[in-house]
Amino acid sequence: MYLTADSRIALLMHEGTQSNMGKTGLSMLRYSASPIVAVVDYQGAGRSLQDLTGIAKDIPVVESVAAALAHRPNVLVIGIAPSGGKLPDPWFQELEQAVQAGLSVVNGLHTPLAQHPALAPHLGPNQWIWDVRQEPPGLTVGTGQASQLSCQRILAVGTDMSVGKMSTILELNTAAQRRGLKSKVIATGQTNLMLGDDGVALDAVRVDYASGAVEAAVMRYGHAYDYLFIEGQGSLLNPASTATLPLLRGSQPTHLILCHRAGQTHIANCPQVPIPPLSQVVDLYEQVARSGGAFPGSKVAAIALNTGHLSEAEATQAIQDTQIATGLPCTDPFRHGVDGLLDAVLRCPG
Repeated sequence: MYLTADSRIALLMHEGTQSNMGKTGLSMLRYSASPIVAVVDYQGAGRSLQDLTGIAKDIPVVESVAAALAHRPNVLVIGIAPSGGKLPDPWFQELEQAVQAGLSVVNGLHTPLAQHPALAPHLGPNQWIWDVRQEPPGLTVGTGQASQLSCQRILAVGTDMSVGKMSTILELNTAAQRRGLKSKVIATGQTNLMLGDDGVALDAVRVDYASGAVEAAVMRYGHAYDYLFIEGQGSLLNPASTATLPLLRGSQPTHLILCHRAGQTHIANCPQVPIPPLSQVVDLYEQVARSGGAFPGSKVAAIALNTGHLSEAEATQAIQDTQIATGLPCTDPFRHGVDGLLDAVLRCPG
């Protein structure tokens, strides 16, 4: 675990406080147990973080890493994912400044930085670069053995990428622990790993070993916990996504939570690919999970509806419409909490 309670984070968020490119940083702002002392975004410098992001935290937004140093960070976390996964040169120069100033770096990009010739020579004692997206050693192919575990395994699935799967899982685990349930999150993406949950950065794993990597993480904790909340990735509907099927096979879920952005009718980056009616998507996920009886399978227990772009009245109507269309419990985890989703899981035997 690289980030601790003593870590003082400066969050590199150029152009990401108000765009999907900053999804990692926004999640860090919501959930990080380590204090974030500055957000670096030249577009929002001097503005209120709440005005920029809707997150009610009093954290200064500054224009550069040099300006962030006044707030005494000791770690720089890259909270953005630029197109192509490579930082533009001016932003990379800020990484160099951070390392030369003694800061460690958390890197969630696909491009590794720990051995970068512009950074590694400047690392001092107790200073590090954590490349989060790494394939674990010793992986094997999946075997389906997670189906033999007695614990309940709740996997978030989606109609598209970036619809709220990770946040839903984190909120469900918190709600379960509030009720005294013995539960744990299994991380499958870089952001959740940065937040301190164990698991695997699934998109760093060769496809032949992807289900085995998920299976290994689930088996590591399945005997010690009653509920495993497994972070979802991608979507069976998205032509760019290869992560959902290994998650289904590796975790052998007992329950599915379907995540969807209210009103979204097509895959975000592929407007030629429609999202079918949610009742059909529910049927798709249940059929794939079961594979005609090859696996025990699982039911979609509830719908987590992302309504952040809607008014309160519009959100209420969207939730009601979704419940009627699917016959399943539905709520927005952020507007209304996840107790309804958790109740649906507990009511539905795995």
